[in-house]
Amino acid sequence: MAEFLNGWKRSHHCGVPCESELGQDLTLMGWVDGKRNLGGLIFAYLRDRSGMMQVVFDESRNDRATFEKAEGIRSEFVLAVKGVLARRAPEAINPDVATGAFELLVSDFKILAVSETPPFMIDDDSETNEMLRMQYRYLDLRRPVMQRILALRHRIAKVARDYYDAQGFYEIETPILGRSTPEGARDYLVPSRVYPGQFYALPQSPQQFKQLLMLSGFDRYFQIAKCFRDEDLRADRQPEFTQIDCEMSFVEDEEDVMAVHEGFMAELFRKIKGIEIPLPLPRMKYAEAMARYGSDKPDTRFGLELVDVSDIMGSTEAQFLKDAIAAGGSVRAINAVGSADKLSRKEIDKLVEFVKTYRAKGMSWMTVTADGVKSTLAKFMTEAQIASLLERVGAKANDTVFFVCDADDEVVFAALGALRLELAKRFDLIDPDRFDLLWVTEFPLFEYDAEDGRYYAKHHPFTSPKLEDLDKLESDPASVRAKAYDMVLNGYELGGGSIRISNQELQKRMFRALGFTDESAAERFGYFLRAFQYGAPPHGGIAFGLDRIVMLMAGTNNIRDVIAFPKTQNASDLLTQAPNAVDDAQLAELGICIDKRGTE
Repeated sequence: MAEFLNGWKRSHHCGVPCESELGQDLTLMGWVDGKRNLGGLIFAYLRDRSGMMQVVFDESRNDRATFEKAEGIRSEFVLAVKGVLARRAPEAINPDVATGAFELLVSDFKILAVSETPPFMIDDDSETNEMLRMQYRYLDLRRPVMQRILALRHRIAKVARDYYDAQGFYEIETPILGRSTPEGARDYLVPSRVYPGQFYALPQSPQQFKQLLMLSGFDRYFQIAKCFRDEDLRADRQPEFTQIDCEMSFVEDEEDVMAVHEGFMAELFRKIKGIEIPLPLPRMKYAEAMARYGSDKPDTRFGLELVDVSDIMGSTEAQFLKDAIAAGGSVRAINAVGSADKLSRKEIDKLVEFVKTYRAKGMSWMTVTADGVKSTLAKFMTEAQIASLLERVGAKANDTVFFVCDADDEVVFAALGALRLELAKRFDLIDPDRFDLLWVTEFPLFEYDAEDGRYYAKHHPFTSPKLEDLDKLESDPASVRAKAYDMVLNGYELGGGSIRISNQELQKRMFRALGFTDESAAERFGYFLRAFQYGAPPHGGIAFGLDRIVMLMAGTNNIRDVIAFPKTQNASDLLTQAPNAVDDAQLAELGICIDKRGTE
């Protein structure tokens, strides 16, 4: 049934023909997007990546063989169609289709491929289960919304290449097969056949190679780089992802790097969204972001800011509050303005359980009414303390104030930061058409892991500390700030970077602070450290998450929507059924023996 083109050439895409082509002979090619048979007339939409065009088969105009063949076409058949472009009757115009004022009067056509009935409708209104869509991803990608998203991804990548080229950056590829340096997320390992028992690692980022390129004298580098991390997944994370990776030489101040890369973001919004982003972007220190928003990637499109009420609540008779503050923690609050008549006790109880998932032991609340306040905390407080509290948080009648306390401020920030976002969604406080960009700066250089009893680099071990904090590197590492910066958009980290350590002695001090001996540092990073003995310029850079940028600009909240062939939440590929077992001969060639105990 399928036919060959036999010299037919496409003259136009389906969504392109317009007024100037009326009366002309056109040749269109695409997929059938539904058909209506009205007896002597058959109407079908032909779809390609540009859009759709209605094609008309007319028994009075087409020969019998052509019309009978048209009666046999079905959805998702692939056709090549010749005909004359005509204007539709006014009452037949379809305003929902870009070419809805036109139709192609078919003179001849070929069936290039037939199709079985798809397992789901190929349209944007389909509510098909995501797992089924990923199993048949090639069909899911035919949906217009997916075509638009991947076209958007292409345009974003092109803007990146054009912008960084104009700024003097060279696009240079770095290796995919490299050395494992376990520090951070888990590596994906690749066994070597040539060196039995040894492994390559897939890159978590091109970090070391891009720094080596600066040592090599290339001055400015960028790459749209594939990266891999074996970590727990969520809606905005994938095991393999894409970065717009950048590095530049002869910079020592964070502002030198930030100015170049916020220019890229302004260019991106101008060309992709038609939005002018005022520069410079706002700067917010990490400590301020945590104190006000409970997050190092704050969504600043709405209020509900955290308020420290430790001094007031610590003076009450509530012993559990006193204990948390005495242990070095705090009591902080959020005032949910105008929420008292919208939140039932049952809903408040659900919010209490919600914050517990962020390690909070519980949550207290206070409802403000015209007659006073209702709260289990009120019995521990004097009228003056209550008045002082309400003034501090700006609470008035019909407001609800939520409190979290803990001996660990990180728990307080995490719980209230998550509650803040939950309340904003519940009360529809977020404008989806608003884009709030800012830089978060002065991150801690280290984070402490109580289980391991050691410090880890909050970013990576090559991040430079603030020079004014160098004297605290050994004596008080928890208070050392990094020359690091993250660009944040609407509560998502778009990209992060830092000024790197280019001084050999400082790098040794950094490794020692992280618990490395000179020998263990040399074992893991020897080739990298050796390069710094041959003249390293001061340098710094950033990496943007391309997938996340596309996700936010496309208006979706699922990163799988913006990747052509993504993995599921459990890192499997339903389309190709990866990962999969391999046969014993392949394993033997690699010198690998699988321990199957407990898997059968």
